Amino acid sequence: MTLREHETRPGRRFWYARSAGVFRWLHIYLSMLSFATLMFFAFTGLTLNHRTWFGGAEQFIRDEVGDIPAAMLGADPDKLAIAERLRSTHQLRGAVTEFQIDEFECLVFFKGPGYAADVMIDRETGRYMLSETTTGWIAVMNDLHKGRNSGGGWSWVIDVSAGAMMLVSLSGFGLLFYVRRRRITGVATAVAGTILLFLLWLLFVP
Repeated sequence: MTLREHETRPGRRFWYARSAGVFRWLHIYLSMLSFATLMFFAFTGLTLNHRTWFGGAEQFIRDEVGDIPAAMLGADPDKLAIAERLRSTHQLRGAVTEFQIDEFECLVFFKGPGYAADVMIDRETGRYMLSETTTGWIAVMNDLHKGRNSGGGWSWVIDVSAGAMMLVSLSGFGLLFYVRRRRITGVATAVAGTILLFLLWLLFVP
């Protein structure tokens, strides 16, 4: 062994051990941090594929009528006041996703995960009809999985969760290169899994 090799090998071993430690730390703690999220998206991926499981396709409809004061339905209807009056009167959930106004009526739509409420208001009489549709908790979770009617904040949760899951997978793959006995077989298994996924796509997707 030359003097140069003697000087550089300890340094290489140090950085080898340090990088392995970083990969191990990332894999363990990202896995624990995202454990509940990973289980949630895995479970709802299954229930999305089988919507009738656990009553996921059930819907409950409620129809009601009421009146809006004429002063709120003048030439320029107060959208916020109308929406909040409807929300408090009937304990409506979700966000107002659409508020349509024409010469004769107003249409107000409330949407949320597993939830919808549509209100049609007669501008001349102030009379309205409400139709509210709610679902079971499985359907709510399915909508959360898709980010459907769940707001911008939840959209960020989905993006961050997806990034965390990718980092967990990549850090686990990186750890493989520090286990010499399993390096070749591990990479070969990953390649085989990728090819299998591609073949299943070609086989089963029309």
